[in-house]
Amino acid sequence: MSKNGQAKLERHRLLSRYLQGNPFLTDEDLAHILGVSIQTIRLDRADLNIPEMRERVKKMARGVYRHLRAITGKEIVGELVELEVGREGLSILNVTEEMTLQKTRVLDGRYLFAQANSLALALIDTDVALTGTAKVSFKRPVFKGEKVLARAIITRKKGNKYMVRISSYVKDELVFQGKFLVFDLSEEVRRLENSP
Repeated sequence: MSKNGQAKLERHRLLSRYLQGNPFLTDEDLAHILGVSIQTIRLDRADLNIPEMRERVKKMARGVYRHLRAITGKEIVGELVELEVGREGLSILNVTEEMTLQKTRVLDGRYLFAQANSLALALIDTDVALTGTAKVSFKRPVFKGEKVLARAIITRKKGNKYMVRISSYVKDELVFQGKFLVFDLSEEVRRLENSP
């Protein structure tokens, strides 16, 4: 096999490995990581029958929304791409100009909070869940065109209380962190509905 053929095989192997580890890598990200042009990445993806990032995310997201109980899909801020109710979840927020503050062009912090809060609620396996408290920290400004990947994990459950930890990243950089105390209020709601 020629030297070029070996290099291509090695690049294909690396490309597959990187995308297995992080399916949210764009062609631009992969080109930078592998030190090749974006066009080369597109050709490699075509050779390997790997769809572009947007299609990979859509494929992951299909079916995830049907597991929601406490909130509806319309109430999720960002795009829900992974959800294991009662354990963990993942969402992506594509920052558009409409989400930024006019004067600074920085993402309005309400969107980072809402992405994290809606993801925390999505994890709870109940019909009625509400956030009781949240301790959050904004680590750096987020700008138009960036993608925020939020990961949520239930770290503790006691009775009807859930502690959910959220970490939000742009690429590998932490931009937001939060701890949300979420209450399962389904018993209280049932009691109120059944009272005279």
